[in-house]
Amino acid sequence: MAALASLMLKSRAGLLAPRLSSLLEPVRFASKKSGGSCKNVGGKSPGRRYGFKKQDGNLVHAGNILATQRVMRYHPGAHVGMGSNKTLFALEEGHVRFTKEVYVPAPRSQLSTRVITKLPQGAVLYKTFINVLPVKQEGKFKLVDLV
Repeated sequence: MAALASLMLKSRAGLLAPRLSSLLEPVRFASKKSGGSCKNVGGKSPGRRYGFKKQDGNLVHAGNILATQRVMRYHPGAHVGMGSNKTLFALEEGHVRFTKEVYVPAPRSQLSTRVITKLPQGAVLYKTFINVLPVKQEGKFKLVDLV
């Protein structure tokens, strides 16, 4: 009798309020994550900071970056190497020295025809070179086979 009464209540609830019956039914949720697993976290890093990274007189080790640049503003001097993106780095341990030297281009080079002709008479061009003066090796022992 109780079972018959519960069936009648269920059918009456469905007849009287069809919206409620759909809410009482079990709902199946997704079992897999949607939307992919990649997060767009890029683009928040600051821009590159070009310029010299070591000052005149600083002690540097081999491999230290001395200057980063987009165009050739600083030129490699003694014991300084240049990377593929024009980054200057130390080849030996020593002290950094900046020097300005007079630049005389080749007579028929593209630079001389493009730049030198527009300069006033008697103007002098200078280039900034970054050099590393090696630390003296006094008191350090090296095997003859390694030299």
